[in-house]
Parts: sequence; C-alpha cells; structure tokens
Amino acid sequence: MSVVLAVDVGGTGLKGAVVDVHGRALVRRERPTALDGRGALDNLLALLAELAELAGPHRPVAVGVGTPGTVDEASGTVVHASNLGWRDLGLRALLEEATGLPVAVGHDARAAGRAEQLASGARDSFVFVPIGTGISAALVVRGTAVSGVSGAAGEFGHVVVHPDGEPCPCGQRGCVEAYAAAGAVLRRYRARGGRAGSTAEVVARVGRDADADADADAVWADAVGALALGLQGVTMLLDPAEIVLGGGVSRAGAVLLDPLAADLRSLLAWRSPPPLRTARWGAQAGRVGAALLGFERVGTTPRFELPHVPGTAGAGTG
Repeated sequence: MSVVLAVDVGGTGLKGAVVDVHGRALVRRERPTALDGRGALDNLLALLAELAELAGPHRPVAVGVGTPGTVDEASGTVVHASNLGWRDLGLRALLEEATGLPVAVGHDARAAGRAEQLASGARDSFVFVPIGTGISAALVVRGTAVSGVSGAAGEFGHVVVHPDGEPCPCGQRGCVEAYAAAGAVLRRYRARGGRAGSTAEVVARVGRDADADADADAVWADAVGALALGLQGVTMLLDPAEIVLGGGVSRAGAVLLDPLAADLRSLLAWRSPPPLRTARWGAQAGRVGAALLGFERVGTTPRFELPHVPGTAGAGTG
C-alpha cells in the first residue's frame, strides 16, 4: 500500500506520521523543533529518516510538509518563518535530496484547512484557525485558499487587536497571538502569580464555581476576547459560512467555543455571526493536511476517513 511521510512543523514540536490513502496514521513520531534554524532543519531531516525506516512493508511515495511562515508553495521555499529562524530556505529541494522522494511544502494552516475542506465536508467558504504555539488562518473563499501576493495571507495571529498592548515575538504589540496562543496563555497566567506546568492546566482551572481561580479566568477571558476581536474583522471582511478552530488549544472544547461565540456575537451588532466549531481532525489537522500535500504531489487522490464528529457552538443561530 502506498503511503506518504507527513510532517506538521510547529513552533515547539514536529509531528510526523506515515499516512495511508485513508488518512490513517500507521506510525506516529514527534521531535522538538529546536531553537534555531539549523537545528530545526536537522530535526526535521532526522524525523523523516526515522519515519521512512518505520514504514516497514509500505512504500513511501512522497513527503508532505506543512510549515508556518511565508511560504512560496510553487517552489517549496520558506521565505520567512520567524519562530523557526528560516529565511529564503529552499526546503523542498533540500528534502528531496535527502529523502530521494518527491516533496511538497505548504503553509501549515492552508494545508490543514484544505484537509478540513476536502476530507471532512467543510463548506466552500470558511475560515480555519489553528491555535497552538502560534496562530494563523486558512481563508477559503469559494473553495480556494487565499495565499496573497507573497504567500503571506492568513497571518491572523498577527492582527493587532490591542494597540500598544503586550509585545509579540513578531515585533508588533497587541497581536492576537500575544494573548491567545498556547504559550501566551501560560506566560500571562504565570505573570499573575499562577503556577501551572502547561496551558492545559490553566484551561482546566477556568470557570470552576467550587474552586475558582480568578487568574485563570482573567487570562482566559483575555485570550477569548482577543480571538473574538480578530474574528470580528475576518467575519466583516470575508462573510464566511463558518469558522473552524483547530490546534491544541481547540481541545478546550466548550470552554473555548461558548464564550468565544458570545463575545463574537456581541461584537457584531447588525448581523449574525457565522457558526463556530472545532476541526473534525482536531489537533491532527496539520498532519493530515501535510499528508494531503504529499499525495497530491504524486497525483494520488486520497480517500480520507473521518475520525470523529466535530464540536459546535451556536454562534450563528441567534
């Protein structure tokens, strides 16, 4: 059976898998991304070598990689990825030389959004927002993901929602990502004196009536509020049929969806907001999107099978 080696490159981790034409991960492996550009590339090469070895009797036919930043998908060049330290990196050429396989390199959010669209029945016009170490977006209009003139469309995390607000690693202040990314939530909670080892721990403390954690509630409200402000602008500009949330933070489910739906509704005075839901692929959307890139690189049409039913919130019903 033909398989592809798929890797979702994140700001802190590389999620890799050997994926078959049904979207099933036959093997999964992860590695840290590393703190510098050369280290991130070396870890990616090592992960692909490990996946190729673990593919066993299955024959890898291609490699698919989804990466953040500005990506020239036609040439497979990462023009600029600040969190990775990559600039004008001919990633496709490097990986093809190392693996001996055809390689497709795409923007991580756009790849994940296309996987959501093609493999799990999303509508023709929607916005896909993965929320993890960073935040970006796939803007799908009439079935086509908007890439922009330089490949930089979808940098939703760097929409400024609080002028003169908290500094963002991108160099701006008050970005959505500075408040709502996973690391930002944890950082801001600790800055208030809270103790937690992960963002998931902070989220678990939100909204507890019997054991209230005011710091967790405040930081989470700021995160949701920043997302809502950004999505209000996206809604007014694109009029999407729905907004789909992915990435690790989307695992918060109703703790995220319900207040976000309420905040977004309050910001749209004269129109109904689009429905909100979590991605059908959950936090695996990026890896599935990378697999889709790989199969398409060699002209194979995969038949991905849905793993679960999405969560929803009634943002657009009132």
